[in-house]
Amino acid sequence: MYWLIPPLFDLCARLREPGSQQHGTLKSEGRAALKNGFLHVVVPPDTDPVLENGSLLKGLRERACQDGGIHLHVLGALTAGLAGERPANVAGLQRGGCIAVSNAGKPFTNDMVMLRTLEYTATFGLKVFFYPNEPSLAAGGVAHEGYIASYHGLQGIPWIAETVALSKQLLMVEETGIAAHFSQLSCKSSVDLMRWAKGKGLPVTCDVAMHQLHLTDDNIEGFNALAYVLPPLRSNTDQQALRDGLKDGTIDAICSHHEPLNLTAKKAPFAETTPGISNFDTFMALACDLVRDGVLTPQTLVEKICLNPAKIAGVNADYERIGGAVVVDPDKAWQVTPEAMYSQGKNTPFIGQTLKGRVVETVFD
Repeated sequence: MYWLIPPLFDLCARLREPGSQQHGTLKSEGRAALKNGFLHVVVPPDTDPVLENGSLLKGLRERACQDGGIHLHVLGALTAGLAGERPANVAGLQRGGCIAVSNAGKPFTNDMVMLRTLEYTATFGLKVFFYPNEPSLAAGGVAHEGYIASYHGLQGIPWIAETVALSKQLLMVEETGIAAHFSQLSCKSSVDLMRWAKGKGLPVTCDVAMHQLHLTDDNIEGFNALAYVLPPLRSNTDQQALRDGLKDGTIDAICSHHEPLNLTAKKAPFAETTPGISNFDTFMALACDLVRDGVLTPQTLVEKICLNPAKIAGVNADYERIGGAVVVDPDKAWQVTPEAMYSQGKNTPFIGQTLKGRVVETVFD
């Protein structure tokens, strides 16, 4: 039986343009997004140049529509140059049509700068997207701190690097009253903290990257650089907590965290390769697995990958107006090969595997 669902809405994908077209372009990744059911894609501001000039955002959105056929939703830079020293031109970014602002995981000079920047941003009514990570705890790390990293001699990133940052950010949300979205949670304690924050009524939402629901640090065994991603793949306990948080509604959405890379980016010793997984092509099959595993129903899946993301991005009215539909065959078996992938990036740990579930048709104006 086929599924007929609304267009997918991705809360975090890097399309590599501007700045890193050797890995992908608006044309190549837009096409990959469309073929896999994504009509709407949110991009973080850490491109080259940084997305801090509001007057350039319209042109970027138009190119994404013309070259790739997708609706691009831009996160503007929260601080100038993402340097974490002073606020960016938030008013200009808002006029340019950014949906929210973010420092894209880059650190602030200190906590006072973060607090003052959030207070300033709150006056514009803009949402802030956070990617929680405490750099002093994560610095130099390339894998989840645990047995697998130790066995391979890889520097670890403890789960507390995410949770310490998240704790601080949640307290600042409470202090400033700013609406916030927390992207790509990866560990159990983060889910617990989000549950606490929502219980207090804070204006917060969160998402998880699809690969975190299906892979763990076991997948980096043998120095498998295709499974090198930041935040890192964590333990089985963390993965189960993420699935539980998704099921009970603590986690609002699933993003792709699509990061296409060229072939050479993964051909080096593990710690020297570029982190990232190309996720558009495998997203729907992994989504179907969540339904098969009883984590979600088809209806709640639609909420997590279509409806909730549009609400979180604040473009629900546009999403409904633009419309469209996606036809999914949840039982379609296919092998993940470079030829079967639409993305320019073939960097996926699922390469060579047979997955079940794929978009078979899209109906977009």
